[in-house]
Amino acid sequence: MSNRNSQANKSAARERLRAERERQAKKDKTRRQVVVGVSIVAVLAIAAGVSYGVMQLNKPDHWDDVADAKNVTVPKNTSGKDGTTVVVGKSSAKKTLELYEDSRCPICATFEQTVGETVHKDVDAGKYKIKYVGATFIDNSDNGEGSKNALSALGAALDVSPEAFLDYKYALYSAKYHPSETEDKFKDDSYLLKIAGTVDALKGNSGFEKNVKDGKFDTWAMKMSAAFDKSGVQGTPTLKMDGKTLTGSDNKNAPMSVADFNTAITAALKG
Repeated sequence: MSNRNSQANKSAARERLRAERERQAKKDKTRRQVVVGVSIVAVLAIAAGVSYGVMQLNKPDHWDDVADAKNVTVPKNTSGKDGTTVVVGKSSAKKTLELYEDSRCPICATFEQTVGETVHKDVDAGKYKIKYVGATFIDNSDNGEGSKNALSALGAALDVSPEAFLDYKYALYSAKYHPSETEDKFKDDSYLLKIAGTVDALKGNSGFEKNVKDGKFDTWAMKMSAAFDKSGVQGTPTLKMDGKTLTGSDNKNAPMSVADFNTAITAALKG
């Protein structure tokens, strides 16, 4: 082979290597562009997802919305601003027992299971009236919406009659149906309606059932909750008469036995 042919072959080989390097460089550049493009899309997607998640977290839920609503549908048998004054009993009764309760409150359940029947008999006998103030603070401390939902359902019962309201409240607190504080069972309308089936005035009552399912008195429930927050009462159950708190034998907490309650209410009625 001549030196000329050998040189030409070497030049051709170098040219082929150069061309191959250029093609490979172009492929690598294209690959990098694709990877970068995909990465940017992924980052944007993640950012959009995070942004959406933050928006959802910051988005007011149903109860926040109704709490801010200006138009309030109030149950029958109420009075006062936004229908938050609920007084049950004979008009001839001279004194009023203020009763502050949260539907999810386990101590309220104990009070109702122990003393509730005595209170109902006293009200029926005209010894005193009851002014009920409902709270929902357990929903905030334990997370959930059962206190609010149960309070709305109590509004639906009150819309039927004061007697239905008292009977339903008693059923909600019963040992059979009242859940532990950490169980948010009252958030489910189906569970609230199941309990209502034990109350004669509410069993099979289509109007009551519709109002519960539709959340007709949700806004009212939040207004009632706000009234509790403004009352200055720090816990439930709390009982008051003539502005004075009724306590049991410990002189601190609400009377939790029939004997303690009778002692406290007798003194309050005389005061």
